Amino acid sequence: MFLPQPLTTMLYFQLVIMAGTVMLAYYFEYTDTFNVHVQGFFCYETAYTKPYLGPEDTSAIPPALLYAVVTGVPTLVITVTETVLFLIKYTSKDLDSREKTIVNGDCCYLNPLVRRNFRFLGVYMFGLFTTDIFVNAGQVVTGNLAPHFLTVCKPNYTALGCQQALRYISHQEACTGNEDDILRARKTFPSKEAALSVYAAVYLAVVCVVHNFKGKQLLNEDPPQDHPSNNPMVSSPRMESPLEKYITSQNHIAFAEIT
Repeated sequence: MFLPQPLTTMLYFQLVIMAGTVMLAYYFEYTDTFNVHVQGFFCYETAYTKPYLGPEDTSAIPPALLYAVVTGVPTLVITVTETVLFLIKYTSKDLDSREKTIVNGDCCYLNPLVRRNFRFLGVYMFGLFTTDIFVNAGQVVTGNLAPHFLTVCKPNYTALGCQQALRYISHQEACTGNEDDILRARKTFPSKEAALSVYAAVYLAVVCVVHNFKGKQLLNEDPPQDHPSNNPMVSSPRMESPLEKYITSQNHIAFAEIT
């Protein structure tokens, strides 16, 4: 099965954009390619001395559970919804031929259910990775400290000269705790859990507003008929002008005189 050249070019272009988005999200999430902004703190600042509840893997929303939910639930909802719509509206016997002609230009056939699922899920996954990139970029740029930052930072207040509580500490070497815990404590805003969850919920609801889940003109609807007034081949009766009527009558008189 061969695809037309414009469709193939567009497909490659979309795959390149998707691959670049996934790679950028990976570098933000799992590498130290982008340095986090170091935000300072005051000695003994009570806003950042909350107790540390432990690593993210043992928290109420582990990262693995978050990604599984925001990826699996929308995929399941979209697939089930599109399948139900397809089965309900699959009542036309010439569906296959019409879809083949309208969508693929009589070149190659792609089932409309598969096509719509790939389109919706592709857009959703692209938006999900894009949201993840913006959230990670915001965390790297702001470097907002978590409420338990000083608990994991474990600064040596004596070495830092914190005899006065109003002394401001702004250098990264002030912390003596675990580096991974400190790095996570510097990346708290915007919240990734909130951003990805909101995106997943909004996508599933906006999709309905823009009629993406409505199967209109997809399955069993007949193509619209042209109105006679819009058809150049159909014309209304022609009205003769008074001048034309006069010329016609004179021709008849002349013809009668000759005969």
